[in-house]
Amino acid sequence: MILVTGATGNVGREAMRLLDGQGAGLSRSTPPPPFTGVEAVLYSPRAGTPELLTRAAEHGAKRVVVISAATVVQPVGDPRFIAEFTAAEEAARASGLEWTILHCADFASNTLAWAPQIRATGVVRGAYADAVTSTVDERDVAAVAVRVLQEAGHAGRAYLITGPQPLTQADKVRAIGAELTFEEVTPERVRQGMLAAGLPAEIPDRLLGSLADYARTPGPSSTTVAEVLGRPARTFAEWAADHAGVFSPR
Repeated sequence: MILVTGATGNVGREAMRLLDGQGAGLSRSTPPPPFTGVEAVLYSPRAGTPELLTRAAEHGAKRVVVISAATVVQPVGDPRFIAEFTAAEEAARASGLEWTILHCADFASNTLAWAPQIRATGVVRGAYADAVTSTVDERDVAAVAVRVLQEAGHAGRAYLITGPQPLTQADKVRAIGAELTFEEVTPERVRQGMLAAGLPAEIPDRLLGSLADYARTPGPSSTTVAEVLGRPARTFAEWAADHAGVFSPR
């Protein structure tokens, strides 16, 4: 059986779907999660604790796949957020489980935050239009995680998981719709807008700190998805086409 933390999140939900389609035994992380029969853990640091990994190992689990961030290998933004992922990786290494770490670029699903603006005006107003990342489709992250959970040869490895193409924020808006535009505004305006919408301060801190650095130095890229899955990674344009309904006026 495979224990999935963060089963309702973007990666966890898709991993659950893939594993269920394969007839794999599944368990979602709940307080307290069931450990009997668990052989492997898909671990999302924001949905689990180091103690969960230790207990899984004590009950006979053999391996863990950690969903971490590319910022650990190419530091950008506020160091406190990098420290969260670093601590999760250290916990996996200390757990006694065979570990594999996925250092993920920003998820394509993050751009769903643009949907209200796009539906209302056709314009995304944001900071750092030229920030460059190789945004990854969260479905590819889940597919890599499921593959690594189920086959040998990945223990002790750390993989950089990105999309296939570096894109600016403006490029991504155009990929969602050729008629759409990105209008650059100040970081402070974005921050105040997010706070006014009721978001906690850590959200704009995390977003704007990373984008500021990516505007100076592009985020990393890799071919790991294709190497592990034996097929090309999905492009951001493919992700946008699959989610077109979310951005269309209602």
